[in-house]
Amino acid sequence: MKIALYTGTYVKDKDGAVRSIYQLVASFRKNGHAVVVWSPDVSEQDNHGSLRVNRLPSVPIPFYPDYKLGFFSSGTEEQLDAFAPDIVHISTPDIIGRKFLLYAKKKKLPVISVYHTDFPSYLGYYKMGLAEKPLWKYLRWFYNTCDLLFAPNDIVRKNLQQQGIRNVEIWSRGIDRELFNPLRRSDVLRREWDALDRTVFVYAGRFVLYKDIEVVMSVYERFMRDGYGDRVRFVMIGSGPEEAEMRRRMPDAVFTGYLTGVSLPEAYACGDVFLFPSTTEAFGNVVLEAFATGLPAVVSDVGGCMELVIKSGAGKVAKAGDIDQFYNHCRNLLEDAGICSVMRQKGLDYADGQSWGAVNGALIDRYLSLVESRGFVNAE
Repeated sequence: MKIALYTGTYVKDKDGAVRSIYQLVASFRKNGHAVVVWSPDVSEQDNHGSLRVNRLPSVPIPFYPDYKLGFFSSGTEEQLDAFAPDIVHISTPDIIGRKFLLYAKKKKLPVISVYHTDFPSYLGYYKMGLAEKPLWKYLRWFYNTCDLLFAPNDIVRKNLQQQGIRNVEIWSRGIDRELFNPLRRSDVLRREWDALDRTVFVYAGRFVLYKDIEVVMSVYERFMRDGYGDRVRFVMIGSGPEEAEMRRRMPDAVFTGYLTGVSLPEAYACGDVFLFPSTTEAFGNVVLEAFATGLPAVVSDVGGCMELVIKSGAGKVAKAGDIDQFYNHCRNLLEDAGICSVMRQKGLDYADGQSWGAVNGALIDRYLSLVESRGFVNAE
């Protein structure tokens, strides 16, 4: 099977969605399938080996400069024709994704998309709520024109179906247990954080409003105000436009910067509780990463993270935006070492059952059945 894969960004470890795409590409190739990737956002530092990655022309997105807006050209179509794919995979429903969709339809190729990111939920944070209705109208057309749309969990699938989107199936997410595991815990790093005798609350993700970082800052301030300053340490993994404000309001927190490779799971493993109040997650890869490194999680009751916590029993769920509930859940985990230990083990057990091999193997079988239903597969 030959897969043409388009994604808005293909920079290794840039976010949870990209890590999922990297794992999927690796699974395709491990199982003997040919993949070519197209993206407007490709890093010169990433080594793709024998994988062909085509960089598309692009410009930075004005209100989101870390990501890029790309363009489809006649050269892109020539590259697709030369590759002659059996199936087209679209990870991002932007203007290039639309061109890939129309190309697949013109060539009568099966085409699938994946709902990695809950873009409509971002709009309210940028005071663009009026754009939500037309955005859903476009997404309805886009996803219903595809043969299949894969959601990461039942919560997202139901939300999409309520928006009138058909043919939604589940592709969950896996975890690399060799990379993410509690054995990476380091007293050396905890000493650097001045946290050897403290409970470490970890946040990992973009420092942006739509990740509900206001909750994180407010919980920190409550701990300081209530006299827990010498018992807790907040560790903020990531970067983003709100970093200056976060540093101002969280002067005793540790800001690690953007971490990749082994440094990321090591930082997770040196924590004790994962605090992630975002309401805009389709899945919540960071929560699964936290489980795999031994951290119970405190999450919101809106978005995909809640399903991970409910299924695993490895954390607590708070009402979205409710500072009191988030604070009380965090304080309970600080005070009750027994329940924290039980949740830690439940998270590890859950992560053990989420291998990428099993998750992606089922997806590849579905691709093959879709391609074979069209009556042909390129033998390569």
